[in-house]
Amino acid sequence: MIAEVLAVLQRMGRRPPPALLVRPEDALQSVRTAMLLGALLPEMRAQAQALVDELGELVRIRKDIATERNRLSRDLAALSSERERLNLLIEQRQTKQAAAEKSLTEQRQQTATLARQANDLKELISKLEQDLDAATRAARAAPAPGEAKAGETRPELAVLSDPGRLAPAISFASAHGRLPLPVNGVKIRDYGAPDGAGSAQKGLSIATRGGAQVTAPCDGWVVYAGAFRSYGQLLILDAGGGYHILLAGMDRISVDLGQFVLTGEPVGVMGGGSTLASALSTGSSQSVLYVEFRKDGASVDPSPWWATRKGEKVRG
Repeated sequence: MIAEVLAVLQRMGRRPPPALLVRPEDALQSVRTAMLLGALLPEMRAQAQALVDELGELVRIRKDIATERNRLSRDLAALSSERERLNLLIEQRQTKQAAAEKSLTEQRQQTATLARQANDLKELISKLEQDLDAATRAARAAPAPGEAKAGETRPELAVLSDPGRLAPAISFASAHGRLPLPVNGVKIRDYGAPDGAGSAQKGLSIATRGGAQVTAPCDGWVVYAGAFRSYGQLLILDAGGGYHILLAGMDRISVDLGQFVLTGEPVGVMGGGSTLASALSTGSSQSVLYVEFRKDGASVDPSPWWATRKGEKVRG
């Protein structure tokens, strides 16, 4: 019996139970430790949860950064592709512009040659018509896409209502009573009046102030823009259907060959002298704009085409 008790005590000495064989001081220390851990554990748990949340947010931010980096890479690739496309378009535009400028220069030279060869306006217009290619001649001779209905009036300033149009809205022959005068002034000599040289006036002469703005009286293509004999700066518009509008006496023309102009669009500026007035023997000291309508090369009376305006006076 004693031997068994000694054996048990020997075993307990090798591995003493912590809760059974302790000193009073050790038990008190354990209680204090347990109380301290119980007080700190909730705060530690909260801090641990906060750390977990921050780590989750960090992972999300890293994913967003990766996504944004991929998007930025795609945008940079698209921007590079767009830059290459723009460079190609700029190069093509420059090539076309150079070709257009070369063609325009050739047209100016050819037109100047025709002007030197022509003896009068009829011959000049005839040469300009002959110089057109078949496609351009057919396009300008084609009927207008739409005609005004009965009772309708054509807008006086088509350039404001439809600035992108590249063909006449109505045929010139049907525009009677709808065309505005190309410049503000006073009619000093009308069609058919004596021209002071023993012949009849073939156009309309309008006295105006120096520097006055000249506008297109109708839709049409510019077929001539430059000096011509005693007419000074001469502008010829092809109104389609065999009609041509001549404007002479300007100091400066602001449109170029081949350009399509709309009714009311500025085409030139009057000068301050009276060179054309002297050439036309009008006796006016003001700047004079000469307007002439021609059909198939022959001058026609422009009176039926002008829109009625109050206060207009004709002298001559």
